[in-house]
Amino acid sequence: QVQLVESGGGLVQPGGSLRLSCAASGFTLDYYSIGWLRQAPGKEREGVSCISSSGSTTYYADSVKGRFTISRDNAKNTVYLRMNSLKPEDTAVYYCAAAPGPVGSTCPPQGEYDYWGQGTQVTVSS
Repeated sequence: QVQLVESGGGLVQPGGSLRLSCAASGFTLDYYSIGWLRQAPGKEREGVSCISSSGSTTYYADSVKGRFTISRDNAKNTVYLRMNSLKPEDTAVYYCAAAPGPVGSTCPPQGEYDYWGQGTQVTVSS
């Protein structure tokens, strides 16, 4: 069964850090690009970051650029999102998703992701 499972969310104070993990089972991530997306209450789901299958290409939303870092370890079939200098506006449910094939000039549209995780809650509050 193809699954993506996020972990690492929680409650953190403004300025703090978290590292999210996205672990795949039932398939290998080697030939998939991976995106991190988030949805805050009352808002549309938005793309945060994505990474190519090899890890050689990454993209970030302007709102997180310089604070978040996406990486992958294909040997562990896992993708990570390191989140530094967290702000209250980063509060959301964070999802990882997998899309077959290469990343283009931008992250894939949300409709091109084939597999989605269940989400992990990130809350930034003092």
